[in-house]
Amino acid sequence: MKLEKISVKWKLFMYLLSFTFILLVVLWLFQIVYLNSFYKNIKRNELTKAANMAEKDLNDDDAEYEISELASSFDICILVTKMNFVKIYSADYLPNCSIHKMDYSTFLKYKQEVENNNGSLEVTFEGYNNLTFPDMPAFLYKDSSTSFQNSNSDNNTNNSSASSNSALSSESENINSFFDKNDSKYDDSISRRKKAESVIIFKEVTINNEKCMLMLNSIITPVDATKNTLQVQLMYISIIMVLLSLIIAFIMSKKISKPIIKINDSAKELAKGHLNVAFDGNSYLEIAELSDTLNYATTELNKTESFQKELIANVSHDLRTPLTMIIGYAEVMRDLPGENTPENVQVIIDEATRLTNLVNDLLDISKLQTGVMQLEADEYDLTASISRALARYNKLIEQDGFKIIFNHDEHVFIYGDEFKLFQVIYNLVNNAINYTGEDKIVTINQIVNDDHVLIEIIDTGFGIAPEDLNNVWQRYYKVDKTHKRSIKGTGGLGLSIVKDILELHNAEYGVESTLGKGTKFWFQLKLTR
Repeated sequence: MKLEKISVKWKLFMYLLSFTFILLVVLWLFQIVYLNSFYKNIKRNELTKAANMAEKDLNDDDAEYEISELASSFDICILVTKMNFVKIYSADYLPNCSIHKMDYSTFLKYKQEVENNNGSLEVTFEGYNNLTFPDMPAFLYKDSSTSFQNSNSDNNTNNSSASSNSALSSESENINSFFDKNDSKYDDSISRRKKAESVIIFKEVTINNEKCMLMLNSIITPVDATKNTLQVQLMYISIIMVLLSLIIAFIMSKKISKPIIKINDSAKELAKGHLNVAFDGNSYLEIAELSDTLNYATTELNKTESFQKELIANVSHDLRTPLTMIIGYAEVMRDLPGENTPENVQVIIDEATRLTNLVNDLLDISKLQTGVMQLEADEYDLTASISRALARYNKLIEQDGFKIIFNHDEHVFIYGDEFKLFQVIYNLVNNAINYTGEDKIVTINQIVNDDHVLIEIIDTGFGIAPEDLNNVWQRYYKVDKTHKRSIKGTGGLGLSIVKDILELHNAEYGVESTLGKGTKFWFQLKLTR
């Protein structure tokens, strides 16, 4: 089974479980595999930090006290000597410290390496004498003061070297006699002492304008015992963590996926056409928001279905009426030769034109909704265009007594698609004629405001209720649910076409209405001149 086909519950389960395993792997790596490396790096960094701090304190009046405190804080040994190996300051906090047991010849060797290495040197080595144990008797530790030599006496140097070698041999014999060589404790002790690392930092410093040598020694003890303890602890922790993660992952994945599964089941019912389905998802914020969105979509689908049913009824009526008249007049003209008059022919032409307009409106709304329709914009005279649109209603004014008033003071020019904006005026005037009051008055106002022109189309009809104002621009929506035959155009589609065309022109538009007094549709465009 492919991963993308796995349910969200098991995906969440695997993700949480994977996170736990990754966390355990990181713990094992840091606590076991790289523990020794981290420990050594920390000790070396501490020694380097101590060296920098000691260098700053050497010229202070209380340098000896500060050096001693520094050695105590970092658990290290510090030795400051002149370049002839004469001691200046000493702080010995490690038994068998390497720098306090150093002889003059060794000092000279490292002094040369320091000079060749730009004044500083770090030395790391494993040493038999670099680690002591709490149960080791005191006679094994040497007095560090015997290690300092006088650089002015070669004999003293040779005697010191012999004494140092003798002390080393004596210490080794004492250790061998202290432990039983057949005892495992002896073997472990010697093994651990050989694994211990001694890190020494040599650094040239200046004290009272005189070059001196700063030496610091730190012991990096093996962490095998600590590592073994951590290993056992991590084994138990790993088992507990895996068990807990299995339980928590299962509970969380089930809890998180449950509302999603419920919403998915409801969505399947919606896809089958059951528009009365309700989405319930109150578990957490995102699911609640998704549930609210889907419930809103369901409500809108219900509205759309209702609007579509009304559209079918309206379009059917609009199609049936002109077709009936065309057929009726055509049959009369066929059967009664005397009825073949220009007036009857004009009726057939007018009804055929209504059918053409109806089909054109349906095509236009389809193009606008799919984004296929494009603007063919240019500068033109908007005032003249409105006058031409109103000229189409001359016959209506003469026959039915309508009064269309166009108020304007000047001709204005805009940049836009003249044909589509002509259609906007045409549809809005049709709508006003359909719903104006008994006085049959429709008013068009052209108002210039700075660099914009405002067009208002006002009727004197019954008006629109406040709760219906936001719906008048929707497809298929009609405020008057009882069908009223339009003079021109298609009921339920005209205002939607108006909205889409105005939005293509980035125009502002709106509707205002007062019940019992009439309705005003308006839009505003930018002037060019």
